[in-house]
Amino acid sequence: MRLLILEDEAPTAAQIRQFAARYGLPADDVHEVRSVAKALTWFQEHEMPALIFSDIELLDGNVFSLYEQVPVSCPVIFITAYDQFLLPAFQTHGIAYLLKPFDYSQFAAALAKYESLKASFAPPTPLAAPPVFAASLLPADAVPALSAAVLAQLSAALRRPATAYKQRLPVRQPNNGFYLLPTDEVALLQAEEGLVFAIDRQGARHPLTGTLGEWEQQLDPAQFFRLNRGELLHIGAVLKAEPYFNGRLAVRLRHGATLISSAAQTPAFRRWLEG
Repeated sequence: MRLLILEDEAPTAAQIRQFAARYGLPADDVHEVRSVAKALTWFQEHEMPALIFSDIELLDGNVFSLYEQVPVSCPVIFITAYDQFLLPAFQTHGIAYLLKPFDYSQFAAALAKYESLKASFAPPTPLAAPPVFAASLLPADAVPALSAAVLAQLSAALRRPATAYKQRLPVRQPNNGFYLLPTDEVALLQAEEGLVFAIDRQGARHPLTGTLGEWEQQLDPAQFFRLNRGELLHIGAVLKAEPYFNGRLAVRLRHGATLISSAAQTPAFRRWLEG
């Protein structure tokens, strides 16, 4: 059974593999792809998988740009960290989804739905067919795919700014109190030895609770970018970016610090800087 995992976060991809094996899915033919561009190449070189686990935001864009180009004819279980992207179209067309972070019981429920409807899946469409978004789990004689209008709604939803992102960060104090630091005054968030600090525009450090990954989910991605494993950068702090070794960038900040992008994040970071 061929499985395709479209996921740019290695821990999540590993979790999907682990949960799939625990559920009992044959794991002899599992493929992982982390970007839209690589997924396009993968579909050109491989037959259609039996099932796709698909993140929505990949390294180089949202996955709907892939489904606009590739006639995917197998069921898709979507994975996302942003519940505001889950429009009613997902449910009315029978598409399963997992909201990050998910546990095994949620994963198993999505696969149980897949198993119960497997007999109703439409036969695969040849790759030469006109592109359609065919991730529906409905019977072939029902509505088989998302319409162009619904696909446009989904893409528009991905472009809409979220309304519930944090505007202030609660900074810990020794007496168990806290004060609020506006996000506009933050240059970056930095993880160091298990702790997370907000670095303000003057370079002062403010201790926060939680992990860098948790803060990444709560801050506006139009304003903050995960530059590498340990640093989440605010767009207003960037002075300039210059070429560095091995395809990375040296990012000069307005308060004088210099950060180095990871090689994996550099292409997405360039696009983020360009807006």
